Amino acid sequence: MQESTTAGEEDVLAEPALDEPDGPDQPSMPRTRFRRPRDLVAVALIVVAALIAWFVLWQNSDEHATTSQTAAVPIEPPSAPEVFPPSLAEAWRADSPATPQPVVTGTAIVTAAGGEVLGRDPLTGQVRWRYARDLPLCTVATAWSKVVTVYQTDGRLLPSSDPRSGGGCSEVTTLHSDDGERDTARNDDAQLGTHLVYDGNYVTATGPDVLDTWRSDLVLTVEYGRMPDLRNAGKQRVNPETQTSGDRPNECKYGSVGAGGGYVAVIERCSDDIGSDRLSVYKAVGKDDWDIPEVTGSVVVGGHDAQIVAFSGDHIAVALPDPQRLVVYTVEGKQVAEYPLHLPDADLRGSAKGPVVSTAQGPGMIYWYTGSRTIALNQRALTPLWTVDGALGPGTRFAGKLLVPVPGGIDVLDPVTGKKIGTFPVDRGGYTGPVEMDFEGPMVFEQRGATLVALR
Repeated sequence: MQESTTAGEEDVLAEPALDEPDGPDQPSMPRTRFRRPRDLVAVALIVVAALIAWFVLWQNSDEHATTSQTAAVPIEPPSAPEVFPPSLAEAWRADSPATPQPVVTGTAIVTAAGGEVLGRDPLTGQVRWRYARDLPLCTVATAWSKVVTVYQTDGRLLPSSDPRSGGGCSEVTTLHSDDGERDTARNDDAQLGTHLVYDGNYVTATGPDVLDTWRSDLVLTVEYGRMPDLRNAGKQRVNPETQTSGDRPNECKYGSVGAGGGYVAVIERCSDDIGSDRLSVYKAVGKDDWDIPEVTGSVVVGGHDAQIVAFSGDHIAVALPDPQRLVVYTVEGKQVAEYPLHLPDADLRGSAKGPVVSTAQGPGMIYWYTGSRTIALNQRALTPLWTVDGALGPGTRFAGKLLVPVPGGIDVLDPVTGKKIGTFPVDRGGYTGPVEMDFEGPMVFEQRGATLVALR
């Protein structure tokens, strides 16, 4: 028996008719807002505009401005020499003005120029990986077995009162040393001319107005200095002992910097410390956060042109002229020793030198390059032990010996006693400036100004 329906009711169980042409009397489908031609044109324009905007953003992005060519096969560390070599001769050289000393990583030897960082095979100098940006490099160093690159930005969007308005070193990236793969990155407040100081755990970027310290993932652990901060206007991340309660702030500039054992030491030149520089020491991790430095000691040092020479354990060696002396302090600012020095006057004019004194380390020893000679210090007490006159740099430990660059060659010394064993003749052409050294496997590297030279 079939069920019937009355007129005007819809049979919801009935199957729809198929292929039924629209008759002339059937009403047309209502227009939607996306079926009108002008609406379709508008949608197309929106899509095109979005694509153009994306393209413009991509063109100006860091990703577009970066070239990263990693090594197909990671670089293997070369083997150390089994016997001390009878001679050293040049094997290869490369331009590297952005590295203040040889960047030896345990695998690659790194050179850097312009905006380009190259990971090379230590034995041959062959480029194995490449990282480049459309920004000039400020500096390149090694820490945490990685390569730390710092790039310059122009600072044009900052107010003229900001120390970074003339440009800064704010783009920081770490790379894996064996293949050049990018690891971590951060935007920072480092200033032009920055150097990187590594204590084995933390890296501190130097500057005349601010010091920034990072851990291995580039997270900021403490900032020390006067830097405009839009989030905390007027807040000063400085040493409370150098601040006065009057209307005029005590202005300080930062000079020589050292780091060790989870502490950072800095020479401050403050307007209220008349007649003397100040040594201040603070922990590499802020007290409660990165913007609250925990100062452990701060003391005037009794003279100008102070230089932090060495930081070992909880002791800091500071060199001073007038009279010439090496003074040892604890991290609490207590003086524990003082030793006379006999150096050319220019060696101890720290204000004219860079923020980091040139040193090298060996087991139980620190080798300090003064500018005219190398002085060996006992690593524990920081006591001066012996001197190499006429040196061009602090040297490097290599195959159980100490190599010290001198005019026309490299002296080979006993690393503990300083006794001279011999000299490797080295022709440096017309270069007579300072020489920074390091080694990787059987290779010895010299940084001669803007050039890295490999010797074997």
